[in-house]
Amino acid sequence: MASRCWRWWGRSAWPWTPPLSVGSIPSFRHQFSTQETTPQICVVGSGPAGFYTAQHLLKHPQAHVDIYEKQPVPFGLVRFGVAPDHPEVKTAHCGRCAFWGNVEVGRDVTVPELREAYHAVVLSYGAEDHRALEIPGEELPGVCSARAFVGWYNGLPENQELKPDLSCDTAVILGQGNVALDVARILLTPPEHLEKTDITKAALDVLRQSRVKTVWLVGRRGPLQVAFTIKELREMIQLPGTRPILDPVDFLGLQDRLKEVPRPRKRLTELLLRTAMEKPGPEEAARRASASRAWGLRFFRSPQQVLPSPDGRGAAGVRLAVTRLEGVGEATRAVPTGAMEDLPCGLVLSSIGYKSRPIDPSVPFDSKLGVIPNVEGRVTDVPGLYCSGWVKRGPTGVIATTMTDSFLTGQMLLQDLKAGLLPSGPRPGSAAIQALLSSRGVQPVSFSDWEKLDAEEVARGQGTGRPREKLVDPQEMLHLLGH
Repeated sequence: MASRCWRWWGRSAWPWTPPLSVGSIPSFRHQFSTQETTPQICVVGSGPAGFYTAQHLLKHPQAHVDIYEKQPVPFGLVRFGVAPDHPEVKTAHCGRCAFWGNVEVGRDVTVPELREAYHAVVLSYGAEDHRALEIPGEELPGVCSARAFVGWYNGLPENQELKPDLSCDTAVILGQGNVALDVARILLTPPEHLEKTDITKAALDVLRQSRVKTVWLVGRRGPLQVAFTIKELREMIQLPGTRPILDPVDFLGLQDRLKEVPRPRKRLTELLLRTAMEKPGPEEAARRASASRAWGLRFFRSPQQVLPSPDGRGAAGVRLAVTRLEGVGEATRAVPTGAMEDLPCGLVLSSIGYKSRPIDPSVPFDSKLGVIPNVEGRVTDVPGLYCSGWVKRGPTGVIATTMTDSFLTGQMLLQDLKAGLLPSGPRPGSAAIQALLSSRGVQPVSFSDWEKLDAEEVARGQGTGRPREKLVDPQEMLHLLGH
């Protein structure tokens, strides 16, 4: 079999480049000839969780893994969810497996049909929804989820109709995680810097016209509870043309509490403390003084209402309840003090978390937690069905967390295979699913198809000196492929 690598784009400096021996998509004859010894495994979702799970499964010398993805293109979060000015994260795997894009499990093919065709099925489809604020005014124009905003500037097809109004001078992001910082950074980065990334042309055109000068990131708790990481914070502090706004009062007495804090949290808090409390040196002071844009962290504030503009056609601000902390350690929670304040703005982005959706009536789903009930990746009461990534544990952690989590699921599946707990005898794998999809008028996009789209994106980008110009219309993608 000719070898083929999953392509990567951007610098290969991030540890998402595991060494896998790659097989091109095998012919059905080859699949059938080795069925007696070939465990047929299917992974639903081609983001980090899907690829990491596949990587571990391919440690089995005979296993064949098919990855199904509802988008025509692979890589999920790495293509659509990582900020476009973070190219070092945008890498992909090599793998002895087949990719089938443009196939939506739950619509084009059901989970029971997959389970009939494969020895095991792993659900790794991530968290496709956002947690609602559940406050008055959330439905106003000028209010949207950070998830949709990220999808918009990264070229996720379903978010291309978003038309963010950036004509205001102040934006408020509700949340203090990495996604919130990503969004703030994109809003404040000089357009000439974004021109060198693979942000979509449509988004770049809108951002060039942006009048947003100040971005506030609001959190219910304090500096010790922020959810972003030090790398993202450092980039934000050093962002050209911007200055940070931190209230020293929020940091009083914090130094004494750092002794009991784990090292990563300690380093992060120390950077916040220095930024808030220390007088900058002459060079940094001059940089901040000349900055035309600013960003700030508002702690101990909980959103109660999005305030409408006088004509009711947009957002004019956010009403915040002032909070204080109760409890210690992980149990620390924010409780209202009774005080309120209004924070004027014209754009509100909610970044309080993602959540997964149920994929198929046959798959158990905990709607409260937004996860598939499981024990170490084995779906509860459904032998042969597994899950990994955010749909397994909830939308927490970074990509490295997902790697560990996905390897564990892969390990459990291979243990079950070795113990004889999975169906014995041959399974048709993708041959059966291809026949089903064909009968339903669904045309899957193979990995070689993706390579053609990849080449087209790169060629379009070269004309403007950018790494690529993303295709954002699935119909255009299929048309280019002759589908």
